[in-house]
Amino acid sequence: MTLECEVAIVGSGFAGSLLARVLAVQGYDVVLLERGTHPRFAIGESTTPLANLSLERLATRYGLRDCYRLAAHGRWLAHHPELRRGLKRGFTYYRHHPGEAFADRGLDSERLLVAASPEDAIADVHWMRSDVDQHFVREAIAAGVEYLDRAELTSAQFHDQGALLRGARAGEAIEIRAGFVVDASGGGPSGFLARQLAIPSGLERTRTRAGLVFSHFDGARPMHELLPSLPAGPYPDDWAAVHHIIDEGWMYSLRFDDGVTSAGFLLTPRGVASLGDTASAGAERLWAALLERYPTIGAAFAEATPTMPITWVPRIQHRLTRATGPRWALLPHAYAFVDPLFSTGIAWGLRAVERLGLMFEDARRRGAEGTERARGAAALRGGVPDAAALDSYERALAAEADQIDTLVAGAYESMVQFELFAAQSMLYFATVSFAEVGQRIAPDDSVAWRGFLGVGDPVLEPLFGESLRRLTELARGCGDAGMGGCGTAPVIPRHECRAFVEWMAKAIAPRNVAGLADAARHNLYPVDLDLLVERHALLGMTRERLMESLPALRGLSPEPSFPADIPIERRSADPSTPLGMIRPIVPIERSESRELHS
Repeated sequence: MTLECEVAIVGSGFAGSLLARVLAVQGYDVVLLERGTHPRFAIGESTTPLANLSLERLATRYGLRDCYRLAAHGRWLAHHPELRRGLKRGFTYYRHHPGEAFADRGLDSERLLVAASPEDAIADVHWMRSDVDQHFVREAIAAGVEYLDRAELTSAQFHDQGALLRGARAGEAIEIRAGFVVDASGGGPSGFLARQLAIPSGLERTRTRAGLVFSHFDGARPMHELLPSLPAGPYPDDWAAVHHIIDEGWMYSLRFDDGVTSAGFLLTPRGVASLGDTASAGAERLWAALLERYPTIGAAFAEATPTMPITWVPRIQHRLTRATGPRWALLPHAYAFVDPLFSTGIAWGLRAVERLGLMFEDARRRGAEGTERARGAAALRGGVPDAAALDSYERALAAEADQIDTLVAGAYESMVQFELFAAQSMLYFATVSFAEVGQRIAPDDSVAWRGFLGVGDPVLEPLFGESLRRLTELARGCGDAGMGGCGTAPVIPRHECRAFVEWMAKAIAPRNVAGLADAARHNLYPVDLDLLVERHALLGMTRERLMESLPALRGLSPEPSFPADIPIERRSADPSTPLGMIRPIVPIERSESRELHS
């Protein structure tokens, strides 16, 4: 089988499938390649306000009604109840200590809640990735994308006009001749283009290191059942991205609406070492040992049963030294992955889809104007991003990967003492809340190219490195070499902790539109629109102008008008199966002549 296309995308997770669809809507001829089949298990499930703003922008720009409706829990339930999801009202954190039940000390408990939305209807969502990724593939097919699953690619050869990809599908040789290749396969050094182009690893420039033991579970108990007397927070504790900070690292717990819980422990190298031979005894034994060590977490999962085998990955971080080249680009998870601690993965991936969409729009515009038009199938109707655009994209990803790594490394350092961790978290929440408000009240096409996580902000960007430096010094000063968990958390003098907390509060003040780092809140932070209005000057706005924007800030704007749904031939779908996973795809003759690459 031989196919030609303008763009080949390798990997059909949410980002690859969405990008394929965006480019198809623009008029590009796209082939989407998948090594496995859908539905399939995946983690990386927790969205954020910035992720959902990207999803809304993609929806309105390219007429993707379903994306708009999947960007808030209430809309999702109303329009796509068949796709499993979980309500996420915010970020919940607890600090646990070995051999001790969680200490309920009322408002003085080691507990932090930061609301991301004021009500359920406009809240963020945990994605059941097996459902959501399959949905996006279906929609890509409906938009005209050629989809090939069970496609095992074995080689990629690049030339001036594009690339020649070779492999096999169901025992049949396949050959894809593409003008441009996007790698959405993930995996860093094990990703498709990383192997084919021998892209060197850049992991040595990063600080964060952790392994992950994880699964999905039925029957996990919510924390409010175990700790019923805790003071009420700005939302129910469990309807959130729940984080359990432990000496060895931390645990995530994401509850879906159907009762399934996605859970995993992130363990630092020193945390793993502190567990002795347990880590080498298998994933199930490691999981059981951690539940035994932390009684409240153990009680939450005592009767929980995994819906799939518990898995141990000794290191989840990866980083490459290149993200683009002539006729190719990587999506973020193929380029770098740090840690799920602040739920940056989906938001960063969607921001990259926005950027690449705009880059191809510009290339198509230039192609239509006859400038820089290549010959042959590489630019039949559109064009491909030029060197300058690709360089901008790569530099953005590199700076943002550094920023995420610096933030997370600082958070691991701060886990030695919860007061420090809560203060370090304020840096993240100040950064994203300032960006969210700005994007909601003044949306424009430049948003996609604004630096992710404070990159390019003269106030915020330098704080990440400075915070990490201060936290590293604190940890070393008390005999801990850092990276958070070491099995026995050291005690940092109270006055040194307070000095860091006070420094952070002052440092974020010029961007603190959410009332963070306020001791009077007792680590319980609601969405406070009245306070936001009071701090209008931080946004460079008058009080009156900000008041006019409150409907948008509350998520009350009406649904945009979308073009009428136009049935498009599902070229690559076998009607007898959900996604054409059985019968091989037969190339379709197109009305235009399609010159083969030489």
